[in-house]
Amino acid sequence: MAASATFRASVSLSPPSSSSSSSSSQLTHLRSSPFKALKFTPLPSSRSSKSSSFSVSCTIAKDPPVLMAPGSDPALWQRPDSFGRFGKFGGKYVPETLMHALSQLESAFYALATDDDFQRELAGILKDYVGRESPLYFAERLTEHYRRGNGEGPLIYLKREDLNHTGAHKINNAVAQALLAKRLGKKRIIAETGAGQHGVATATVCARFGLECIIYMGAQDMERQALNVFRMRLLGAEVRGVHSGTATLKDATSEAIRDWVTNVETTHYILGSVAGPHPYPMMVRDFHAVIGKETRKQALEKWGGKPDVLVACVGGGSNAMGLFHEFVNDKEVRMIGVEAAGFGLDSGKHAATLTKGDVGVLHGAMSYLLQDDDGQIIEPHSISAGLDYPGVGPEHSFFKDMGRAEYYSITDEEALEAFKRVSRLEGIIPALETSHALAYLEKLCPTLADGTRVVLNFSGRGDKDVQTVAKYLEV
Repeated sequence: MAASATFRASVSLSPPSSSSSSSSSQLTHLRSSPFKALKFTPLPSSRSSKSSSFSVSCTIAKDPPVLMAPGSDPALWQRPDSFGRFGKFGGKYVPETLMHALSQLESAFYALATDDDFQRELAGILKDYVGRESPLYFAERLTEHYRRGNGEGPLIYLKREDLNHTGAHKINNAVAQALLAKRLGKKRIIAETGAGQHGVATATVCARFGLECIIYMGAQDMERQALNVFRMRLLGAEVRGVHSGTATLKDATSEAIRDWVTNVETTHYILGSVAGPHPYPMMVRDFHAVIGKETRKQALEKWGGKPDVLVACVGGGSNAMGLFHEFVNDKEVRMIGVEAAGFGLDSGKHAATLTKGDVGVLHGAMSYLLQDDDGQIIEPHSISAGLDYPGVGPEHSFFKDMGRAEYYSITDEEALEAFKRVSRLEGIIPALETSHALAYLEKLCPTLADGTRVVLNFSGRGDKDVQTVAKYLEV
């Protein structure tokens, strides 16, 4: 058994003042770090009355090391560890104001995970209100489209999250978090949205449970997703346009966090992706894990085994993580995430964070980001409002570095062609986000052996995108 490593360190801090907030905020990084502070004592001899700082001595002990190297057994990985980290990614990079709310949220999440009454209520709503379980549909004509000249080719199945109430996977997380907020006594709900699907899902559950609802949405996204803006307002939500920055999802998320800091005592933030500070990446993943659990069960019923390949689009990454999570320990199952390449990876106008990004901190978590040499966020681009984000969930960053999942990118033009192709082959109009995953089949299928079973997460329907697509396609 490995022993804990210990060492001593000196830290300089500003001297204590009448307000404890400044000194406590400086220690936030210690709480978020992957170490345990066992001893924290001032050294009087190092401090003088004229000094503007003083030294402290910390005895710090590491948790016993866990082997998390590429190629190691995923069953042994901590996802996340006790500090909310996936390897070096994740964590809580937030103002001190939010630390208590995040700790309270984490405690409530763990408590409700084993609360039979809560789980029964959630299961009932997912079944009778959301319409779960969603079908695992064999896409016969799409499969035929990718059949090679010798008659061989993969078999393509679509996990039909577009058939959920509100038309996307987002409702899974929104319902669960609304129930959690009620248990916490929070009656004011805020959320961010890009494509509008998470905003609609949040407005829907707030109407269902009688909660006040405020949605932050970039002004540019409001224009290209006008139908979803109307739906949110019809459901009783207040939609607040965000005009700062690029007026897209990143800026809407920043505004929602500012609101939460100001109103943390009365407000619950239903974050819509597996991003943000711990416990959100873990919590949103687990609320969407029903997608993968159903897929395993349905695959066993349909062909008596597991999928060979999983495919999903990735913006923040919630629909992909909902599908992947169940199969992470099944190393023989390939997991493929598809990002938005926009006008092309070399154009500078894309949202391919995992393909072209660097490690940094955004919206409370460490992950891969699109940033310049000075660490400033680079404006992302995608025809899809839901993929137009310069970051990604920390667990996806972890999977990339560990080699457990593969990440590729698809251009706007390729996504538009897939939008039209699947509409005409299967009679299902996909969301532009989903169209990126569907477009990657053009590159993936020619490389797969005959009979390979591919499950693609059909994360949303395309009603919301018809006006956008009409500007580009002649049909």
